[in-house]
Amino acid sequence: MKGIVVAGLSGGAGKSVVAVGLVAHYAREGRVVLPFKKGPDYIDAGWLSLASGRSCFNLDPYLMERHDLVRSFQDRAAEGEIVIVEGNRGLFDGVDAHGGYSTAELAKLLKLPVLLVVDCTKTTRTVAALVLGCKHLDPEVDICGVVLNRIGSDRHEKIVREAVETYTGIPVLGAYRRAKKDIFPMRHLGVTPFQEYDGAPAALLELARGAAGSLDLEAIEKRMAPLDFAAPHKAGTKMAAAPGVKIGVLRDAAFQFYYPENLRALAAHGAQVVEINSLTARALPADLDALYIGGGFPETSARLLSENESFRSSVKDAAQAGLPIYAECGGLIYLGDKITLEGEDFPLVGLFPVHFTLEQRPQAHGYTILKAGPHNPFYPENTRIKGHEFRYSRVAYWPGNPEELGFVMERGVGFAQGKDGLIYKNVLALYTHIHAVATPEWAPALVARAREFRK
Repeated sequence: MKGIVVAGLSGGAGKSVVAVGLVAHYAREGRVVLPFKKGPDYIDAGWLSLASGRSCFNLDPYLMERHDLVRSFQDRAAEGEIVIVEGNRGLFDGVDAHGGYSTAELAKLLKLPVLLVVDCTKTTRTVAALVLGCKHLDPEVDICGVVLNRIGSDRHEKIVREAVETYTGIPVLGAYRRAKKDIFPMRHLGVTPFQEYDGAPAALLELARGAAGSLDLEAIEKRMAPLDFAAPHKAGTKMAAAPGVKIGVLRDAAFQFYYPENLRALAAHGAQVVEINSLTARALPADLDALYIGGGFPETSARLLSENESFRSSVKDAAQAGLPIYAECGGLIYLGDKITLEGEDFPLVGLFPVHFTLEQRPQAHGYTILKAGPHNPFYPENTRIKGHEFRYSRVAYWPGNPEELGFVMERGVGFAQGKDGLIYKNVLALYTHIHAVATPEWAPALVARAREFRK
């Protein structure tokens, strides 16, 4: 085993092109490559997963305790040959001026070297100054090489390469020419999820070829750090002796934001996870013991969701019958009354009397900390959980009382007036996304509710 962190000098520097390209290249060679994504990210992680043919796991130093993060990393990395960790934002960007929880801190924690990707648009020798600054800001971070991105010409590359290597002593291990268009399809939320992009296989092929043609792959692999772990821990917890329960997961173009750790955690606690397509299924399976609706982009599939009236009705009927349902962000929207897009209303499940709209700017973006109130179907009162929210949706109408929401927001925006979590019988719907490693209470609580419902 050996590994490396691919980081950027800034967000948008091109680290995803390099990271996904490396993963795709190694996978095409038949190598067992395991990708990881730093931070609360579903879309980049999805592309890394598609490129490798294996689940991409998230590593979030803010959400996770250090020992839980390292344990999760070692559990997964021990299954592979090459480990690629894609950072987020700039190398030293964290939640404060000291770079807390940054990609640099993660690289040090995992004892991995950093391959630094730099956008060289309209600059030459200044690139060396920027890289030199990174080298000296924290000498404990092992920047093993630099990749130059968006190079304009042979002469441009020659000047930048010579400047970086002369003034920093760090080798340039690759250079990408400026492309006429982005390989990754973009939209207002950033990179388009691969599930919604018909050209994903061709994009991966282009990224793999780009890595082979633009990177010094032999030199990069030589600079990867060896990973020598003891026998890996068993992920999750011991399966309960009680009979397994069946938990449905809506997974399709509308609902695609699921951490693989969350689904594994449910299975580790004795649940059989059943994927359901909310766009094509006519109804929920009759033998479900619980339902998990993750986030995604219900707005891009609003017409199909709305037209599948029989499925919407089955979800509402199940909720009214007491089926435990845990819904996050896009799942919350789906359980609402309707969403309005460009002046057109699209009816949804209608369990909660909420009218949503989609705005041009983010309505909430960042980490959250929530404290559970009483009468919560999944978390004991006063439980504090960490999560994250990122949404363009807005609550345009809701006649409810904010005091009846399930959580108080200690950090973040939430649903209304500093609170989050709509509750109905055994249903909890909230804007916050959670990660099972960071919120170990979640999976056993959902499975326990499922067992109660089955009885």
